[in-house]
Amino acid sequence: MLLLIFLTISVVATSASPWIPMDGNNPASYCLSWRLAIETNNVRAWRTVPLQCMRYVEAYMLAGQYDRDVELIGEQVRVYLSEIVLPGDGMDAWILDVDDTCLSNVYYYRLKRYGCDPYDPTGFRTWAMKGESPAIQPVLELFNDLIEIGFKVFLVTGRDEETLRQATVENLHNQGFTGYERLIMRTAENKKQMAATYKTTIRKQLMEEGYSIWGNVGDQWSDIQGEYSGNRTFKIPNPMYFVP
Repeated sequence: MLLLIFLTISVVATSASPWIPMDGNNPASYCLSWRLAIETNNVRAWRTVPLQCMRYVEAYMLAGQYDRDVELIGEQVRVYLSEIVLPGDGMDAWILDVDDTCLSNVYYYRLKRYGCDPYDPTGFRTWAMKGESPAIQPVLELFNDLIEIGFKVFLVTGRDEETLRQATVENLHNQGFTGYERLIMRTAENKKQMAATYKTTIRKQLMEEGYSIWGNVGDQWSDIQGEYSGNRTFKIPNPMYFVP
């Protein structure tokens, strides 16, 4: 009887994938829970992706689940859009973030082990100046829908105005983001502000100009939290980095 029990346990153990151990310390399960926690903003101010989650994040970003998640968010935005009746005064605004909302930096973060390495501002600036970030296709499609409906789309980014404006404008244009109302970037005046403060300030300025912010889409909680965030906010998933 003892031998039979031992053989049964051995068969179960050897049939399991080495990536999913049977001892309860399941890396894939942990990383799924970790991603859920960061996307719901229950884990805050995290600096790097846990090393044991590097392959999990890689698979999530590149194997199709990320694309499906963003497509579903786009569908939910369209449900909301179907309920809106615009007043037609030309002051109907929609805000989109740029990095990892409109443009994907996944190929840059692949070199940074998908966020397991600390943020490298010099390295990212070098990458951004190349202007090679591809469009996130479901967001590009949403962008075009917003323009067609009649929204004034504002692209609000934490990128530096002085060093990255030309590269960003060209990158956006080359990827199909044309017809937006304004690209708003950080200047010397707000360079030292936290992202949430900076973006709240920009939204306040837009509302003071007379715009109504119907929607706001970003990959960071700092894109969509705070005052003047808009009638509805939508969070794009991003398990690679956190911007406070």
